[in-house]
Amino acid sequence: MAKEESSDFYKLLCKVCNAPNAQRMKLYLQHGRITTYEHCVDVARLSYGIAKKLHLGCKTDELVRGAFLHDYFLYDWHHHDEKWHGYTHAKEALKNAARDFDLTPREKNIIGSHMWPLNLLSLPKCREAWVVCIADKIVSAKETIFKR
Repeated sequence: MAKEESSDFYKLLCKVCNAPNAQRMKLYLQHGRITTYEHCVDVARLSYGIAKKLHLGCKTDELVRGAFLHDYFLYDWHHHDEKWHGYTHAKEALKNAARDFDLTPREKNIIGSHMWPLNLLSLPKCREAWVVCIADKIVSAKETIFKR
């Protein structure tokens, strides 16, 4: 990512990542040794990079906010009915994000649909949601396989 794009990305990210509950995500592991906070930043960064590189015409402010909040479930899923986490956490993340932030319909779709196709009926309905859905799969696979 170019320096100017990196600066723009972090300006957008800071609008949500410094919120008190967002900071709680640093307490929970996501994949391997990666925290939920780090995972969400990585997904937001990759989503932003994909949208810019492919000139997708995404609403980058909503893309970054939705990407960062996609796993805003605020618990350690390793100790929270782990068996159903993949099916339930998108709804929990959306509920928490809607409580703590003023979300747009696009951001709600990004958060609520990021687990498609596992959550078959929660379909991404905008470009931004599709980008985040794909970026999340890429980042999750990388984190799971390499566990940094």
